Amino acid sequence: MDVGDELGELAEDIQLQAEQIRKERWSKRKAQQVAEKEKGKLQVGPEADRLARTTSLVRGFSNYDDNPVVGNLIGEGHVNYVLMFNMLTGIRVAVSRCQAKIRRPLTDEDYSAAHKYSFDFIGNELTPSTKYDFKFKDYAPWVFRELREDYFQLDPADYLLSLTAKYILSELGSPGKSGSFFYFSRDYRFIIKTIHHNEHKFLRRILRKYHEHIKSNPHTLLSRFYGLHRVKLPRGHKIHFVIMNNLFPPHKDVHETYDLKGSTVGREYPEEKAKQNPRAVLKDLNWINRSKSLELGPEKRALLTEQIRRDSELLKELHVMDYSLLIGIHNMVRGNRDNVRRNTLKVFSPDIPKLRRKQTVEAIAMRRVVRESDLQALDTAHVAPDAGERQHFIFYQDEGGLRATDEANDGLNTIYYLGIIDILTPYNTVKKLENLWKGFQADRHKISPVPPQEYGDRFFAFMQAIMRGGGGGARFKSE
Repeated sequence: MDVGDELGELAEDIQLQAEQIRKERWSKRKAQQVAEKEKGKLQVGPEADRLARTTSLVRGFSNYDDNPVVGNLIGEGHVNYVLMFNMLTGIRVAVSRCQAKIRRPLTDEDYSAAHKYSFDFIGNELTPSTKYDFKFKDYAPWVFRELREDYFQLDPADYLLSLTAKYILSELGSPGKSGSFFYFSRDYRFIIKTIHHNEHKFLRRILRKYHEHIKSNPHTLLSRFYGLHRVKLPRGHKIHFVIMNNLFPPHKDVHETYDLKGSTVGREYPEEKAKQNPRAVLKDLNWINRSKSLELGPEKRALLTEQIRRDSELLKELHVMDYSLLIGIHNMVRGNRDNVRRNTLKVFSPDIPKLRRKQTVEAIAMRRVVRESDLQALDTAHVAPDAGERQHFIFYQDEGGLRATDEANDGLNTIYYLGIIDILTPYNTVKKLENLWKGFQADRHKISPVPPQEYGDRFFAFMQAIMRGGGGGARFKSE
């Protein structure tokens, strides 16, 4: 079954579930109205508690009067409503339960761990009641907790609040045409990305080396993975997804975006279309033909070059290829007058049931934060633009990115937001066949699918070339 058929079945399943939920909700509301008319009859004990929780949940689902912070509200009618709700509920429960436990050193078993959760209408000691049944898996939770807190500098409660208080839903096509869905957290800091099962297995396989690399390279440009999860829908579809950092900032418009691999065969977005769609993701040949370069002074140029070298060495060791350097460019003179983010994002705002967890001091504190915080009322205008975890990392210190500098290391009017993305593609049989096929049609050394060692060396050389003083990327073009 190809990706298109699989996504088609998934969309059909989601629509069926959405219709089922609407029918169930109507039936339960009618039953609730009948029950409320029976005055004088009080229930006590566990059944009363279950009914109270269920009634609260039913009422909560119909409360969509809150004004969204950005874009248009997406409710139950959206085709991916059920999938998103499953994801967010599972994240909130699984992450909260892990965070509520006392920290401990990692063990070998932590890298292969998979914690299972079952959700249904009634609920149990581990999970709250939900409107429908689904299963959730949380992979290597202790490893990702350590990565988030110790190396990515994320505050635990802040992480949960960003993901589960309000949700920005912006569906984007994957640059790699993988069929993945992308969703943004309300504050635009985190991305939820669905991944193929093979990518999921590969990430689990390389997790230990990834973890070690992050420990020794805190300023890495590699995608920052904050969690790996799976949702299983009632008809058996399993959706794997990761939670990642969003390279682009919530407070700055990105005026140009480039996805650079160091390959120049077929790596061009039509300039005619780019004129009609200024938000398009451009590619290597667009960068070269527009005579672009990373304008960095000696200090930043040296730091960036060394970090790209270190990261590409790891990717070669992991036998990975097809990754790219994503570059977002903010023109400080142009500023935010185009209001790009408000024009491109949509909001998804479900009401999540409260969690029941072990009553440790840490758990009580986190639950209070999650329950009481109102992100809609939060005035982010008074928050420093570079506040949060980004201020701890060299390449994200300048208002969340890396500001261009001249040869005297003085600031210019450009900020770059950059990182190495799509790092979960091993050089497998499919890629080897793609290499053979494309190699017959074009220069074998300039196509995208080349062996990892060659890919990494070319990638590093290209990134050096496109920095100021590097000679430019024209020499990478096919004759």
